[in-house]
Amino acid sequence: MLQRRSLLAATTAVLAAPAIARAQTVQKLTFYYPVAVGGPIAAIIDGYCKAFQQETGIVVEPVYAGDYSQTLIKALTAIKSGAGPQFSVLWASEIHSLVDQDILVALDDIGLDADAKRWLDGFYPAFMANSHAEGKTWSVPFQRSTAVFYYNRSAFADAGLDPDKFPTTWAGLATAAGKLTKRDPSGRVTRWGVKMAGDLGNAQWTFGAFANQAEQILMNQAGTEVYFNQPKTIEAMAFWRSLSADHHVTPEGVSNWPQLSPDFLEGNTAIIQFTTGGLSNFLDKAKFPFGMAGLAGKNSPHTVVGGANMYFFRSASPAERIASLRFARWVSAPERAADWSAHTGYIATSPAAYETQIMKDHIAKVPAAGVGRTFLPVATGELSVHENQRVYKILTDNIQACLNGSKTPAQAMGDAQSESDRILKPYKRT
Repeated sequence: MLQRRSLLAATTAVLAAPAIARAQTVQKLTFYYPVAVGGPIAAIIDGYCKAFQQETGIVVEPVYAGDYSQTLIKALTAIKSGAGPQFSVLWASEIHSLVDQDILVALDDIGLDADAKRWLDGFYPAFMANSHAEGKTWSVPFQRSTAVFYYNRSAFADAGLDPDKFPTTWAGLATAAGKLTKRDPSGRVTRWGVKMAGDLGNAQWTFGAFANQAEQILMNQAGTEVYFNQPKTIEAMAFWRSLSADHHVTPEGVSNWPQLSPDFLEGNTAIIQFTTGGLSNFLDKAKFPFGMAGLAGKNSPHTVVGGANMYFFRSASPAERIASLRFARWVSAPERAADWSAHTGYIATSPAAYETQIMKDHIAKVPAAGVGRTFLPVATGELSVHENQRVYKILTDNIQACLNGSKTPAQAMGDAQSESDRILKPYKRT
């Protein structure tokens, strides 16, 4: 299971990568992928690359480069040295920062004929939300997810709750989480009702969902403005804080992403806010029946998309760019998108994938595999602006200050707004 991340800033020297002269006949492409060497996901990627070679004669060599931060830095270093790669999987939300670094080539500049444009139109619109910038398309949805709730059905039944009726509103969630929270005779909590991540690299994703649940987006499409100090944003922060301060159904302070899965699997938490990409892990390890549900909203469920896209590097030759885009189209075909989803738990990126027999059979066997995509119509794009990681850090610091009780929701969001405005000011066009 890939952990979510914090993308590290690359050095200025690496960003000044020269273009690389290459032969026009493409026999081999290098593809950087964010996962440690080995493991089931690497085996799946290896299989796709081998099958693509058999069909096209083009070798696609995957390089498993660590987490997303390490993958970008290693890719930039390789580009500077003239050794590729031609394309890579990186966080979808980093689009503005990656475009600013001047290392990408847009799909429009590689070349999109009418058939290619129809292919792009076939993706779920929610997954394309982080693909556009400056009037161009810069990436292809690949391993995509939404934030969902996983919940312990046995715990629901024990608490007198209907496991088939997960709450859809904030009020309902707080009430259910209260019933699910267990304490021993001394008052010590033995099972929390709900947990969501507030650590660096994850807090902005959690909060993006909360804001959407209050019907507030966090940024403009150009990535030059944020809306942290809006009344609905403050309301979203206040509800998150209330789960610990008022309802006492989640721990005080910050819960960390890496601990959510173990807490859920060990029965220490009844509900966790997590990624659809965790489904395979829970199916493999959970020793109790569990369900998947949409994130409860102020009035109705709303969520946020996450995950990574394929980006193409400007240092590749024109022929290599075309071949890389060919691989992206091949691997995102409905049958392979369905296969990827069935084996990993990520959401297949197009409606057509759900019409394949592979996906129909998989959902019949694992009904939870069909849940995440049903909430795409009420999903928003992940927070994505220029200087993305700096803004993430500012927002996270203020979210944590609120969760720790040192700032009110209004103070936290006001401070996050003013600090982010200062960083984004140079990017605003007059």
